[in-house]
Amino acid sequence: MKKLINDPQDVVAESVEGFGLAHADLVAVHADPLFVARAGGAVSGKVGLVSGGGSGHEPLHAGFVGVGMLDAAVPGAMFTSPVPDAITPAIQAADSGAGVLAIVKNYTGDVLNFETAAELADAEGVTVRTVVVNDDVAVEDSTWTAGRRGVAGTVMVEKIAGAAAERGDDLDAVAAVAEKVVANVRSMGVALTACTVPHAGRPSFDLPDDEMEIGIGIHGEPGRHRVPLQPADAVTEALLTPVVEDLGLSGGEQVLLFVNGMGGTPASELYIVYRKARALLEARGVSVARSLVGSYVTSLEMQGASVTVLRLDEETTALWDAPVHTAALRW
Repeated sequence: MKKLINDPQDVVAESVEGFGLAHADLVAVHADPLFVARAGGAVSGKVGLVSGGGSGHEPLHAGFVGVGMLDAAVPGAMFTSPVPDAITPAIQAADSGAGVLAIVKNYTGDVLNFETAAELADAEGVTVRTVVVNDDVAVEDSTWTAGRRGVAGTVMVEKIAGAAAERGDDLDAVAAVAEKVVANVRSMGVALTACTVPHAGRPSFDLPDDEMEIGIGIHGEPGRHRVPLQPADAVTEALLTPVVEDLGLSGGEQVLLFVNGMGGTPASELYIVYRKARALLEARGVSVARSLVGSYVTSLEMQGASVTVLRLDEETTALWDAPVHTAALRW
């Protein structure tokens, strides 16, 4: 493998250290245990938001710590859930007395470890609510999850729930907004190449040059099926159709369309996917009211993309539009 790293065992620690140095106006890095918190600490009277998961998906989650999104993020080892001993202090750092919402992607390790951390924090007097993101329509179960996986739709949950917390909603209201987003967001991805986890030193799965994996997970988990490589428009239709059908979208509805790169896909290709996905939605009478294109939930250097659709209403649109200032997302 060719990577800009030193010792494979130090990749996460050194990467997070560099992230903290680069964005010291936004975040503070706590080295032992490792987590990233909002610069200046918890905001008095505001519900705290915490998320996290295995590293390798950057900018998720640390890139979304800041005004209007997360108050803390916990990076685990590559593709490995963070441990409760790191999650618990992150929850405590995010708490200002109004409680904390944990946003958890639906992977078995993440769910169990965040549940344990929430119990530990509760014993210390912190009220914690948990929302599990499960937007991936590709599979119902996998070796990593019980039920659907949490993938790129996590960005929508963190942004919209973060805006609700920023405007002063209480914990129950912020959790309700997050659950509404989870119920109305779906994603599906495709891999053109595998990725290489640094400590493994070889690709995480075998994918011939003339084939692609439809419905891939963000850790390289198997998708719905492996098929011969196809033009971008055909791939986009294969991703978007099950998303739209699962959401039950009908003409006249408004959506946010998010085309996400998996780490090794140039922006030019992502916009080709967006172009076709938008045309397919509009042909169904669905209006694309908001858009996001870029690599926000990656899988190291995997070539590929995912398509996410979020059904919008007046509240979620306003919360999406609300100001945000993080390393990876700001307006």
